[in-house]
Amino acid sequence: MLGLAGLAGCASSGPPPATYYVALGDSLSVGVQPDATGASVPTGQGYADQLFASLRTSHPGLQLVKLGCPGETTASMTSGGRCAYRDGSRLATAEAFLHAHQGHVFLVTLDIGANDVERCATLGSVGAALSCLRSVFSATSTQLNTVLSRLHAAAGAGTQVVGMNYYMPLLARWRSGYLGEELARLTVPLTSSYNQQLADVYSQYGMPVADVFGAFATPDFGDSRAVPGFGTLPRNVALICQWTWACAPPPRGPNQHANQTGYGVIATAFAQAGSLK
Repeated sequence: MLGLAGLAGCASSGPPPATYYVALGDSLSVGVQPDATGASVPTGQGYADQLFASLRTSHPGLQLVKLGCPGETTASMTSGGRCAYRDGSRLATAEAFLHAHQGHVFLVTLDIGANDVERCATLGSVGAALSCLRSVFSATSTQLNTVLSRLHAAAGAGTQVVGMNYYMPLLARWRSGYLGEELARLTVPLTSSYNQQLADVYSQYGMPVADVFGAFATPDFGDSRAVPGFGTLPRNVALICQWTWACAPPPRGPNQHANQTGYGVIATAFAQAGSLK
């Protein structure tokens, strides 16, 4: 017969219990990057992949569940229409998973809102773009409240949920001359205001926010540096060129998505915001 010590040894020798990291969001949550033809495709190098890899060393039973959707907005997250999901929308699918695994979800990360403002950038005049942004800011806040309310109800009190703000790919326009420089300078405070609006909603739910805007030094037009292949650039523009595909030549660029290094910076911002180990 086995003694108690033997039984304890047998009990501890099995695989660690499964826990889950659920990554929700737009194209960044699925690690989208341009391929050799310029098509934006999901990869295994995104921030969720890199954060998962770092967490798994101290959480050996952790499993990554990607529920992101390229092009997703705060509206389509609740109503569907961007990606096919069994439950009709990405949020409904996430709710079903969280309910089914309540008590076993270690982490949920969320990036949403970048695509909400995308249509404003295509408008012809600055005035029209500003009017569009004011309208989007209000609608996004309302829709994000709905998303977070449902997400927290499904996740339960013991689950860490971390949001994210955004870097600014438009900084790459700096390289196109005076008008591009002015556009970059004008857009930084608008992006900062939008990120603050997102943070205000997240704070209502006690959620930490990964400061990607800060990690990419977005407001810092100083500290010019030489970037191989791109010339001498302000710090924020240099980092956009080094950490995203926004400055890349065709066919891969210009593309707003982060590259592997940039996704690593985002993963670190999530880890710091959530004090994740």
